[in-house]
Amino acid sequence: MQRRVPRSLAAVGWLVAVAPVAVLPGQAVPGADTAHTRAPLFTWRDAALGGGFAALTAAMFPIDRSLATRLQDSSAQSHRTLKKASVDIEYAADPGAVVIGVSLYGIGRLAGWGNVAALGLHETEAVAVSGAIETLLKGVAGRARPYLSDTTPDRFRFGRGFGNAAYQSFPSGHTTVAFAAAAVVSGEAQRWWPRGTWLVAPAAYGGATLVGLARMYNNAHWASDVALGAAIGTFTGLKVVRYAYAHPRNAVDRALLDAEVGPDPGRGVRVGWTVMR
Repeated sequence: MQRRVPRSLAAVGWLVAVAPVAVLPGQAVPGADTAHTRAPLFTWRDAALGGGFAALTAAMFPIDRSLATRLQDSSAQSHRTLKKASVDIEYAADPGAVVIGVSLYGIGRLAGWGNVAALGLHETEAVAVSGAIETLLKGVAGRARPYLSDTTPDRFRFGRGFGNAAYQSFPSGHTTVAFAAAAVVSGEAQRWWPRGTWLVAPAAYGGATLVGLARMYNNAHWASDVALGAAIGTFTGLKVVRYAYAHPRNAVDRALLDAEVGPDPGRGVRVGWTVMR
Protein backbone atom coordinates (compact mmCIF):
# COMPACT_ATOMS: atom_id res chain seq x y z
CA MET A 1 0.00 0.00 0.00
CA GLN A 2 2.78 2.41 0.80
CA ARG A 3 4.36 2.00 -2.63
CA ARG A 4 1.22 2.83 -4.58
CA VAL A 5 1.29 6.61 -4.35
CA PRO A 6 4.94 7.12 -5.34
CA ARG A 7 4.45 4.93 -8.41
CA SER A 8 1.39 6.93 -9.44
CA LEU A 9 3.09 10.24 -8.91
CA ALA A 10 6.10 9.06 -10.86
CA ALA A 11 3.92 8.24 -13.86
CA VAL A 12 2.55 11.75 -14.11
CA GLY A 13 5.89 13.24 -13.06
CA TRP A 14 7.21 12.37 -16.52
CA LEU A 15 6.00 15.86 -17.40
CA VAL A 16 8.96 17.33 -15.53
CA ALA A 17 11.34 15.49 -17.80
CA VAL A 18 9.47 16.41 -20.98
CA ALA A 19 8.56 20.06 -20.48
CA PRO A 20 11.84 21.85 -19.60
CA VAL A 21 13.41 21.08 -22.96
CA ALA A 22 10.65 23.09 -24.60
CA VAL A 23 12.14 26.43 -23.61
CA LEU A 24 15.44 25.87 -25.33
CA PRO A 25 14.69 25.88 -29.08
CA GLY A 26 14.32 29.23 -30.76
CA GLN A 27 14.67 31.40 -27.66
CA ALA A 28 16.76 34.51 -27.82
CA VAL A 29 19.84 35.27 -25.78
CA PRO A 30 21.34 38.67 -25.03
CA GLY A 31 22.90 40.15 -28.13
CA ALA A 32 20.99 37.85 -30.47
CA ASP A 33 17.74 39.78 -30.98
CA THR A 34 18.35 40.28 -34.70
CA ALA A 35 18.69 36.57 -35.29
CA HIS A 36 15.70 35.88 -33.06
CA THR A 37 13.40 38.15 -35.05
CA ARG A 38 14.06 35.97 -38.11
CA ALA A 39 13.21 32.76 -36.26
CA PRO A 40 9.96 31.10 -37.38
CA LEU A 41 7.09 30.97 -34.92
CA PHE A 42 6.73 27.21 -35.41
CA THR A 43 9.63 24.80 -35.86
CA TRP A 44 10.21 21.08 -36.29
CA ARG A 45 11.11 20.97 -32.62
CA ASP A 46 7.59 22.12 -31.83
CA ALA A 47 6.25 19.20 -33.83
CA ALA A 48 8.48 16.82 -31.91
CA LEU A 49 7.39 18.30 -28.60
CA GLY A 50 3.74 18.15 -29.64
CA GLY A 51 4.16 14.52 -30.63
CA GLY A 52 5.67 13.77 -27.25
CA PHE A 53 2.81 15.40 -25.38
CA ALA A 54 0.25 13.64 -27.61
CA ALA A 55 1.90 10.29 -26.90
CA LEU A 56 1.96 11.05 -23.18
CA THR A 57 -1.74 11.95 -23.18
CA ALA A 58 -2.63 8.81 -25.11
CA ALA A 59 -0.50 6.69 -22.79
CA MET A 60 -2.40 8.02 -19.79
CA PHE A 61 -5.85 6.96 -21.05
CA PRO A 62 -5.45 3.24 -20.31
CA ILE A 63 -4.17 3.93 -16.78
CA ASP A 64 -6.37 6.90 -15.84
CA ARG A 65 -8.64 4.77 -13.69
CA SER A 66 -5.88 2.92 -11.85
CA LEU A 67 -3.95 6.11 -11.10
CA ALA A 68 -7.08 7.80 -9.76
CA THR A 69 -7.88 4.78 -7.59
CA ARG A 70 -4.41 4.72 -6.10
CA LEU A 71 -4.39 8.42 -5.34
CA GLN A 72 -7.77 8.16 -3.63
CA ASP A 73 -6.66 5.24 -1.49
CA SER A 74 -7.21 5.87 2.23
CA SER A 75 -3.47 5.71 2.92
CA ALA A 76 -2.81 8.41 0.31
CA GLN A 77 -5.63 10.66 1.50
CA SER A 78 -4.88 10.37 5.21
CA HIS A 79 -2.05 12.94 5.22
CA ARG A 80 -3.46 16.25 6.46
CA THR A 81 -0.32 18.18 5.57
CA LEU A 82 -0.33 16.82 2.03
CA LYS A 83 -4.03 17.59 1.68
CA LYS A 84 -3.58 21.20 2.77
CA ALA A 85 -0.48 21.63 0.61
CA SER A 86 -2.35 20.35 -2.46
CA VAL A 87 -5.07 22.97 -1.99
CA ASP A 88 -2.50 25.75 -1.53
CA ILE A 89 -0.72 24.63 -4.69
CA GLU A 90 -3.97 24.83 -6.64
CA TYR A 91 -4.56 28.40 -5.49
CA ALA A 92 -0.99 29.29 -6.44
CA ALA A 93 -1.91 28.40 -10.03
CA ASP A 94 -5.44 29.80 -10.17
CA PRO A 95 -5.90 32.63 -9.40
CA GLY A 96 -2.23 32.93 -8.43
CA ALA A 97 -0.86 32.98 -11.98
CA VAL A 98 -3.04 35.93 -12.95
CA VAL A 99 -2.36 37.84 -9.73
CA ILE A 100 1.40 37.34 -10.09
CA GLY A 101 1.42 38.27 -13.77
CA VAL A 102 -0.59 41.47 -13.31
CA SER A 103 1.43 42.41 -10.23
CA LEU A 104 4.76 41.92 -11.98
CA TYR A 105 3.59 44.02 -14.90
CA GLY A 106 2.41 46.81 -12.61
CA ILE A 107 5.55 46.81 -10.48
CA GLY A 108 7.76 46.71 -13.55
CA ARG A 109 6.01 49.64 -15.18
CA LEU A 110 5.98 51.81 -12.05
CA ALA A 111 9.59 51.03 -11.15
CA GLY A 112 10.89 51.26 -14.71
CA TRP A 113 11.99 47.62 -14.80
CA GLY A 114 11.38 46.65 -18.41
CA ASN A 115 12.22 42.96 -18.03
CA VAL A 116 9.87 42.55 -15.07
CA ALA A 117 7.05 44.35 -16.90
CA ALA A 118 7.57 42.17 -19.99
CA LEU A 119 7.54 39.01 -17.86
CA GLY A 120 4.29 40.04 -16.17
CA LEU A 121 2.61 41.06 -19.43
CA HIS A 122 3.62 37.96 -21.37
CA GLU A 123 2.69 35.65 -18.51
CA THR A 124 -0.74 37.25 -18.29
CA GLU A 125 -1.17 36.95 -22.07
CA ALA A 126 -0.18 33.28 -22.04
CA VAL A 127 -2.52 32.51 -19.15
CA ALA A 128 -5.41 34.29 -20.87
CA VAL A 129 -4.89 32.61 -24.26
CA SER A 130 -4.28 29.13 -22.86
CA GLY A 131 -7.23 29.56 -20.52
CA ALA A 132 -9.51 30.39 -23.45
CA ILE A 133 -8.31 27.31 -25.35
CA GLU A 134 -8.80 24.91 -22.46
CA THR A 135 -12.20 26.39 -21.61
CA LEU A 136 -13.40 25.75 -25.15
CA LEU A 137 -12.03 22.21 -25.11
CA LYS A 138 -13.65 21.50 -21.74
CA GLY A 139 -17.02 22.49 -23.09
CA VAL A 140 -16.67 20.51 -26.29
CA ALA A 141 -15.27 17.33 -24.71
CA GLY A 142 -17.76 17.19 -21.84
CA ARG A 143 -15.67 14.67 -19.90
CA ALA A 144 -16.91 13.64 -16.46
CA ARG A 145 -14.65 14.44 -13.53
CA PRO A 146 -13.33 11.53 -11.48
CA TYR A 147 -15.12 12.65 -8.30
CA LEU A 148 -18.54 11.83 -9.78
CA SER A 149 -20.06 8.64 -8.49
CA ASP A 150 -19.86 5.58 -10.77
CA THR A 151 -17.89 7.57 -13.35
CA THR A 152 -15.28 6.19 -15.75
CA PRO A 153 -12.47 7.93 -17.69
CA ASP A 154 -14.23 7.33 -21.01
CA ARG A 155 -17.30 9.40 -20.20
CA PHE A 156 -17.08 12.07 -22.91
CA ARG A 157 -20.08 13.78 -24.47
CA PHE A 158 -19.87 16.52 -27.10
CA GLY A 159 -20.86 19.93 -25.72
CA ARG A 160 -21.85 18.71 -22.26
CA GLY A 161 -19.11 20.71 -20.56
CA PHE A 162 -20.57 24.10 -21.38
CA GLY A 163 -22.11 25.43 -18.19
CA ASN A 164 -21.59 22.26 -16.14
CA ALA A 165 -18.40 22.15 -14.06
CA ALA A 166 -18.84 18.45 -13.27
CA TYR A 167 -18.20 17.67 -16.94
CA GLN A 168 -15.27 20.00 -17.54
CA SER A 169 -12.47 17.57 -16.77
CA PHE A 170 -10.58 17.48 -20.07
CA PRO A 171 -8.13 19.25 -20.00
CA SER A 172 -7.07 20.51 -16.57
CA GLY A 173 -7.37 24.29 -16.41
CA HIS A 174 -5.12 24.70 -13.37
CA THR A 175 -2.41 22.66 -15.07
CA THR A 176 -2.81 24.62 -18.29
CA VAL A 177 -2.23 28.03 -16.70
CA ALA A 178 0.57 26.68 -14.50
CA PHE A 179 2.51 25.38 -17.51
CA ALA A 180 1.76 28.53 -19.51
CA ALA A 181 3.29 30.60 -16.72
CA ALA A 182 6.24 28.21 -16.42
CA ALA A 183 6.97 28.43 -20.14
CA VAL A 184 6.95 32.23 -20.06
CA VAL A 185 9.12 32.41 -16.95
CA SER A 186 11.64 30.02 -18.48
CA GLY A 187 11.64 31.80 -21.84
CA GLU A 188 12.01 35.27 -20.36
CA ALA A 189 14.67 34.16 -17.90
CA GLN A 190 16.70 32.70 -20.72
CA ARG A 191 16.92 36.16 -22.25
CA TRP A 192 18.17 37.71 -19.03
CA TRP A 193 20.25 34.84 -17.68
CA PRO A 194 20.89 32.14 -20.32
CA ARG A 195 23.36 30.33 -18.12
CA GLY A 196 20.69 29.91 -15.46
CA THR A 197 18.23 28.06 -17.69
CA TRP A 198 19.18 24.74 -16.14
CA LEU A 199 18.01 26.15 -12.79
CA VAL A 200 14.97 28.19 -13.81
CA ALA A 201 13.35 25.73 -16.23
CA PRO A 202 13.26 22.68 -13.92
CA ALA A 203 12.02 24.85 -11.04
CA ALA A 204 9.27 26.45 -13.12
CA TYR A 205 8.10 23.27 -14.81
CA GLY A 206 8.52 21.27 -11.63
CA GLY A 207 6.19 23.68 -9.82
CA ALA A 208 3.70 23.41 -12.67
CA THR A 209 3.82 19.62 -12.46
CA LEU A 210 2.99 19.82 -8.76
CA VAL A 211 -0.17 21.69 -9.73
CA GLY A 212 -1.24 18.84 -11.99
CA LEU A 213 -0.47 16.28 -9.31
CA ALA A 214 -2.48 18.30 -6.78
CA ARG A 215 -5.51 18.31 -9.07
CA MET A 216 -5.27 14.54 -9.42
CA TYR A 217 -4.74 14.07 -5.70
CA ASN A 218 -7.88 16.10 -5.00
CA ASN A 219 -9.80 13.91 -7.46
CA ALA A 220 -10.65 16.79 -9.81
CA HIS A 221 -8.85 15.44 -12.90
CA TRP A 222 -7.66 12.31 -14.62
CA ALA A 223 -3.97 11.94 -15.51
CA SER A 224 -4.68 12.47 -19.22
CA ASP A 225 -6.42 15.78 -18.36
CA VAL A 226 -3.19 16.92 -16.73
CA ALA A 227 -1.04 15.78 -19.65
CA LEU A 228 -3.13 17.70 -22.19
CA GLY A 229 -3.26 20.78 -19.96
CA ALA A 230 0.53 20.73 -19.71
CA ALA A 231 0.79 20.55 -23.50
CA ILE A 232 -1.58 23.47 -24.11
CA GLY A 233 0.04 25.63 -21.47
CA THR A 234 3.59 24.92 -22.59
CA PHE A 235 2.90 25.63 -26.25
CA THR A 236 0.96 28.80 -25.51
CA GLY A 237 3.66 30.18 -23.24
CA LEU A 238 6.38 29.37 -25.75
CA LYS A 239 4.53 31.02 -28.61
CA VAL A 240 3.67 34.16 -26.66
CA VAL A 241 7.32 34.75 -25.77
CA ARG A 242 8.60 33.80 -29.20
CA TYR A 243 6.10 36.01 -31.00
CA ALA A 244 6.71 38.96 -28.68
CA TYR A 245 10.43 39.04 -29.45
CA ALA A 246 10.07 38.13 -33.10
CA HIS A 247 7.66 41.09 -33.45
CA PRO A 248 8.93 43.65 -30.95
CA ARG A 249 6.60 46.33 -32.30
CA ASN A 250 3.43 44.25 -31.96
CA ALA A 251 0.32 46.14 -30.89
CA VAL A 252 0.04 44.70 -27.38
CA ASP A 253 3.65 45.38 -26.42
CA ARG A 254 3.54 48.86 -27.95
CA ALA A 255 0.43 49.73 -25.99
CA LEU A 256 1.39 48.20 -22.65
CA LEU A 257 5.19 48.18 -22.55
CA ASP A 258 5.99 51.41 -24.41
CA ALA A 259 3.64 53.48 -22.29
CA GLU A 260 5.39 56.05 -20.10
CA VAL A 261 4.23 55.63 -16.50
CA GLY A 262 5.33 57.92 -13.71
CA PRO A 263 4.19 60.08 -10.85
CA ASP A 264 2.32 63.28 -11.66
CA PRO A 265 2.78 65.81 -8.84
CA GLY A 266 -0.56 66.51 -7.24
CA ARG A 267 -2.46 64.29 -9.66
CA GLY A 268 -1.36 60.71 -8.93
CA VAL A 269 0.06 58.65 -11.80
CA ARG A 270 0.72 59.94 -15.32
CA VAL A 271 0.46 57.62 -18.33
CA GLY A 272 1.55 58.56 -21.85
CA TRP A 273 2.79 57.13 -25.12
CA THR A 274 5.57 58.13 -27.49
CA VAL A 275 4.51 58.00 -31.13
CA MET A 276 7.16 56.43 -33.36
CA ARG A 277 7.40 57.78 -36.94
